[in-house]
Amino acid sequence: MSGDLAEHFDGIYSRSVDPWSYETSEYEAAKYRSTLAALPERRIRNSLEMGCSIGVFTAMLAERCDRVVAADFSPLAVERARRRLAPLSNVTVEQCDLRASLPDGPFDLVVCSEVLYYWRRPDVEVTLDAIETRLDRDGALIAVNWRGTDPEAPLRSCDVEAILDSRPGLRRAHSELTAGYRLGRWERT
Repeated sequence: MSGDLAEHFDGIYSRSVDPWSYETSEYEAAKYRSTLAALPERRIRNSLEMGCSIGVFTAMLAERCDRVVAADFSPLAVERARRRLAPLSNVTVEQCDLRASLPDGPFDLVVCSEVLYYWRRPDVEVTLDAIETRLDRDGALIAVNWRGTDPEAPLRSCDVEAILDSRPGLRRAHSELTAGYRLGRWERT
C-alpha cells in the first residue's frame, strides 16, 4: 500500500463509525466464530491482536485470554476500541505502526486478521521475524485474509499464506478456506 496506512485508515474511519459493519455483518460474525474455533484449545495467557480496528473481535478474544494487547494503525479506530473495551481489565489497546515495532511479548497467541495483505512482502517478512521472537515455544499465529482484491493491497490472501508456509520456524496446524477468506493457524516448530 502506498502512502501512510494510519492516514488511509483514519480517512475510512472518519467517514463511518463501523466501516466494515463489524457489529452487524453476518460475514464478520461467521469469520469471528471460525477464528475463535481455530484458537488453541487451552487457555491463552498473553495474546496480541494486530489490526484490532474498533475492538469488536477483541472483546470476544478477551474471553479466552488472560491478557490481550490489541493494536491498530488508526488513531480513530484505537479511540473507538478503547471506549468499547474500557470495562475489560485484561485488554490494553495501543496505537502503533506494527511494521515498525511490535508490543513486547512474550505471546502465546498472535492474531493477524485482515491486516498482512495491506503490507509489502518485505514488511510482512520483517514483522513475522519479530512475531517469531515474541512467540512462546507453544505459541501460535492465526492469520485471516480476505480473498477479494483491493487495489490498495499489494498482496493477496494466497500470497500471505505462502509467506507463512515458507517460514521454517512455523508449521501450519489448521487451515480453512471459505468463499470470502482464508484462515490458518501456524504453530512454533
